[in-house]
Order: sequence, then C-alpha cells, then structure tokens
Amino acid sequence: MNFNKYIFLMVGVLIGLTSCEKELDIVPITEKASNNFYTNEQELESAVAGVYAQLQNGGLYGLDLIGVGEISGEDSFEEIAANDGGRFGQLDDFSTNAGNDLVGDIWRESYKGIQRANTVLNRITDIEYESSALKTNRIGEMKFVRALLYFNLVRLYGDVPLVVIETESPFDFFGQGRTASAEVYAQIQADLNDAIQDLPVEKSSGKPARGAAQALLGDVLLTQGNFSGALTNYEAVVNSGVYDLAPTTADIFGVANEGNSEILFEVQFASGFLVDGEFEGSPAGSQFRPSGTTANAKGHNLPTQAFIDSFEAGDTRLNDYVAVDVGANPFYFSTKYEVSATGADDGGSDHLIIRYADVILKYAEALNENGQTAEAIVQLDAVRARAGLAGTTATTQVDVRDAIKQERRFEFIGEGHRWLDLKRYGNAVEVMNAFFSSTGANVTIDATKLILPIPQSQLDTDASITQNPGY
Repeated sequence: MNFNKYIFLMVGVLIGLTSCEKELDIVPITEKASNNFYTNEQELESAVAGVYAQLQNGGLYGLDLIGVGEISGEDSFEEIAANDGGRFGQLDDFSTNAGNDLVGDIWRESYKGIQRANTVLNRITDIEYESSALKTNRIGEMKFVRALLYFNLVRLYGDVPLVVIETESPFDFFGQGRTASAEVYAQIQADLNDAIQDLPVEKSSGKPARGAAQALLGDVLLTQGNFSGALTNYEAVVNSGVYDLAPTTADIFGVANEGNSEILFEVQFASGFLVDGEFEGSPAGSQFRPSGTTANAKGHNLPTQAFIDSFEAGDTRLNDYVAVDVGANPFYFSTKYEVSATGADDGGSDHLIIRYADVILKYAEALNENGQTAEAIVQLDAVRARAGLAGTTATTQVDVRDAIKQERRFEFIGEGHRWLDLKRYGNAVEVMNAFFSSTGANVTIDATKLILPIPQSQLDTDASITQNPGY
C-alpha cells in the first residue's frame, strides 16, 4: 500500500471541502491567505496538497478533461446523448454550446487550480523551510501544475486570461480579459524551464520530477511545431534512465500497477475513503462504462466498433485495454479505469497524465520530423513489440508519420489524447468530416469547432471576455 498517497489524499480532501461550490469563485484558498494563514512550512504544505487535490476534481482529471479529449475524436462515442444534460453528448456531434456544464467546469476548476498554485508561489519565498531542497522542489511542482493547466486551457479554448499572481478577490481576475495564445504559451514554457531546474531527477508517486517537466515542455513545443526543441526535451527523458516501458500492456493500469516505471506524472485517487458523505475515488471507472453495467455507469467515452475492428491481429492491447459488455447492448469500454465495490464513483485507479509510451511515440514523431526516420522507427517498434506486434513496415518519412499517428490511437484509447492529437496534426476537421460522412451522420464541422466556446457564466461575469467565433 502506498501510505504517502493516502495521507496526501486525506490532506487534500480536507483542504478542498470548502471549495466545492459551483460559483465562479476561483480563489477559495486565498481567503485564508488574505487572513495570513500561510505563515509557516506546515501551513504552506497544506496549500500544496490542495493544489494536487484540485487535479482530482471531476471537472479536471476526475472525468471531464479525459472525456473532451476522446469523445470529440472519431474513436469513442457517447452511448446516450442526453445523459447528464448532454454534457458529453454535445461533444459527439459538435453541438456544444456556451451553457454546457462541462465547458464551464473545465474552465472554472482549471482556474481554481492555477490560483491555488499562484498562492503557493507568491508566499513560499518568504517562508522558511527546514529543507531548502524541498522548498525548491515545491516551487518546481507548482510551476509544473500551473503550466499543465494553462496548456490544457489554451488548447481547448484558445486565448485565455493569463494570471500568474495571487489575487485577493475573484473580481481582480475576472476583469482582465483574454490573453493572446502566444503569450500564454510563452508563460507555459517559462514555467516549465524553471521547473526543469527546480525538480529532482528521481520521481516520487503523485508528484512530477524533472522528466515530467521535460516531457511536458516537449509536448508544448511539439504542439507549436517546434520539432527540434521537442526532440531535445524528449531525448533528455529517454537518456535519463529513470523511466522505462512497463514489461507488458497488462502491467500499466489499475491499482495493482501503481507507481510502475512507465509513469512520469499521475493524478492519484484512492477508493474507500468516505468524507462528508462522499467517496474520494475516481468516477471514470463507472461513468466510462456502458449503462447498466455497474452503479452510475453513464456510457461516456465508449470505443466505437469500427475502432475495435481496426486493431491488428495479436495486439495485446485489445484484451488489456478494452473489454466488452456481454449484456443486451454489447458495447466496448476501456478497462484502464477500475470500478470499486465501495461506491459507484469511487474507483481507485490513478489517472496517468504522462507515461513513457507517450514520450516514446512523441520522441519518434519529433525524430521523424527532424529527418531521423530510421531512429524514429526504432522508437515506434519498441511500443509495438510491447504490444506483441512485429515491427512497422513503414520506411519513408511520410509513411512513418502515418504509422506513429495510428499507433497512438491504439496505445492511448480512453486516456484523453485523441482529439488533441488530431488538432496537433492539423487534420481534425478533415478526419471528423470523413468520419461523419462514413457513418451517415448529418454533421459537418469547420475550424471554429477546433476550440470550445467560452463558458456563458464567464461571459456574464466579465464584459471584457469575448466569445469564440462560431458560438
């Protein structure tokens, strides 16, 4: 048992109990800060725990970020479009509007996390720590989390408000308007470059180490088309010797495999902790299953039959990552998220935000785009071999590029990568329109659907915030 995980979760729960309201108050933690609460190491460590606890929120890595990253693509779907008021169903046919709760939840909970990180970063310099190394690590951790949340926001919404200071009131933040994406990306990169210097080389469960910051910076640069910069960062992770692919595809996910060599950064969940009448596990295991299969199963994020049929013969991921409900509606579902007997939304599976297979395939992508196609094939084949497959038959840069894209589909099914991959490749509109045409759906999208609408609640609160085109 990972006792540090359970202690950390309980501290985070206690910090978060007063911040579960739905209002646009993104700074609950600073109410304590304004009253001089964070004055010593122990108090500030509780604030750090609160930052990590925020990542567990259903609007973030508990559910919504995973769903929006998958259901918007062609490989998974929503079983019942009207479930949860159409929160996920609207992603399926790109009918998402500014009043969609999912759109508002991701925005609000991301800014809560950012402001919590800002509070720690604003106060930690003046607080004495018994260990100066731990203090430096905490600064790196908070900059990593802030960068991660802004990276999500800028990819999902486009230009977003950029706030890197602690504010006393939510209204100090809401009056700032939107910041150009280029400036947001510059801040993300600055935070990650600092984090690389501040974080330790060796990883501890639930917290980022240097490799996680390097991998995330690689992702940021890859998204912007800076393949040489991305290559440098991925190569640093590969050469660090800290991480490795898990031996088999059955050794990666689930409570029994927590803390394995493949994990660079995960959001931790624990099943069986009942606080204030609610369990503190993950809802993904139950809600990402076909309706009727388990308590509170919602049929969110189910793999399509066409996608299942596209697996190569002998690919171990088909059995290790996916299962089928043998009931009246034989839908497939991801087994990467476990359910728990203690409660419907109380799964103990951690969510793996960055894992080594992701690094390896993006490393291959960066190698290939930098003209090192032979080296890219070596990396691609490492992931294929782990899945029980022969080496790729692709040899040219164009064919290897396509082979890497395909490999990512099978490796990361259900994890929230597909839609963001399509956007990065620049062919999301083409792929989705072809998909809708093939299924007979009366849906056509254009480039305005590549980003979500700004939440209506945000527009109502801040007159300086404008809506994205097409909404």
